[in-house]
Amino acid sequence: MTNLIADLEAFKNEQLAPIVAAGQLSISDAGGDTKQLLQIALANEINVAELAAAWMPSTPELEVKLAFARQTGDEAGHFLLVAERLTLLGLDVRNFAPPPGNPMFEFLRGLTTTVERVAAGLFTLESIAYGVNENFMALCAARGDHETVRIYREYIQPDEKAHQESGQRLLAKYATTPELAQLARDTIGKLLELAAHTRAAAATRLGTACFPGC
Repeated sequence: MTNLIADLEAFKNEQLAPIVAAGQLSISDAGGDTKQLLQIALANEINVAELAAAWMPSTPELEVKLAFARQTGDEAGHFLLVAERLTLLGLDVRNFAPPPGNPMFEFLRGLTTTVERVAAGLFTLESIAYGVNENFMALCAARGDHETVRIYREYIQPDEKAHQESGQRLLAKYATTPELAQLARDTIGKLLELAAHTRAAAATRLGTACFPGC
């Protein structure tokens, strides 16, 4: 791992820690049933798929374009897995409509450079998802919902980790100047700030800070 990536990982993990900790504290007394919380995941998966797809046409570097293509496909696959699980739990998802956008996704859609998009969409967003999904898996295990845990452990989490590692490699290649390194750091910090506020608002609405997605 390069010094740049090690520094960005340390910064990201420091800013991410309170978000993950809030979810961990909510595991034992989380409100909302699994169906309600999985609908949050459903919205998140389609939002991230659409975001990565929207970035593809205006991303000039082929390997980055393909990384977003993989992310789009993987997140669409996650959507289908979660939708199937919700159907088995008795929820009709055929008319599911994602909720209106939030400030975090508005910020993401406004990013225009490759370094910003990689730092946000692959390197950071997927790290948020991985961390909070681990909490959600613990909650599902505590409730005896081992099938949901299996879906996340075998399919969703490995993809999230792979996207994040792709972000590491691409940042190491493209954030090649002090200015670009600072741009990556600023983007990571802004995204995590917005994620913290967005998740705090959702936690108030749901009665728990332990829910999947970013």
